[in-house]
Amino acid sequence: MSDHTKPHLVVLTGAGISAESGLRTFRDGDGLWENHRVEDVATPEAWARDPETVLRFYDERREQTRRARPNAAHLALAELEAAGFRVSVVTQNIDDLHERAGSRHVLHLHGEIRLARSSVDANLRYPVEEISPRGTIAIGDLCDKGSQLRPDVVWFGEAVPRYAEACDIVAEADALLVVGTSLAVMPAALLLEQAPLEAPCWLVDPHARDLAPPGVSPVAEPASQGVPALAARWREQGGFGD
Repeated sequence: MSDHTKPHLVVLTGAGISAESGLRTFRDGDGLWENHRVEDVATPEAWARDPETVLRFYDERREQTRRARPNAAHLALAELEAAGFRVSVVTQNIDDLHERAGSRHVLHLHGEIRLARSSVDANLRYPVEEISPRGTIAIGDLCDKGSQLRPDVVWFGEAVPRYAEACDIVAEADALLVVGTSLAVMPAALLLEQAPLEAPCWLVDPHARDLAPPGVSPVAEPASQGVPALAARWREQGGFGD
């Protein structure tokens, strides 16, 4: 670990942890995302074809995120950090529930719903609330280069720009915790391969016994139960013993 006084936990989170705060994903039910085909709202082709629908869809998701609250799993991770552990969160989720719970080191692989970015320069990103007091993005809202703003979300078919950074974080882990994701989405599915061989790993998911790959300890509970229990044990032990 880079700081020998602080054990480093890397947490990989997915839709399951946010679902317990009431946020749905495209993986619910028959694959529709809030009654929309993913191809119609979450691809570059959808944006080119019907940007108004795409903007309206993400405005609705943004409002849902504002109303949602961090659950016990989010809070337990923040409390573990406050107790002196080094906690790095790598999330596939676009909501800000980890940050609102108090986690200070969060990398969003797939972007952030509360940011807008330029459609010609991905480095130009803006808090949506600075664009509109209603927290929305409209046709005609432009970046500093004069290009239409779009949601700061990695759509299907687009590269994941922060993947290499996520790999570096995982490579420095003393322990890994996977929460609410089967790691079936590429390239996030390959992140576990970047971890040190000696780093223990836990998977918290109601179906963890079926999903956990070899060498990963299953915790077959919802995130809001399994994560606080593990965090309490680690705080008591002062580390990541079995």
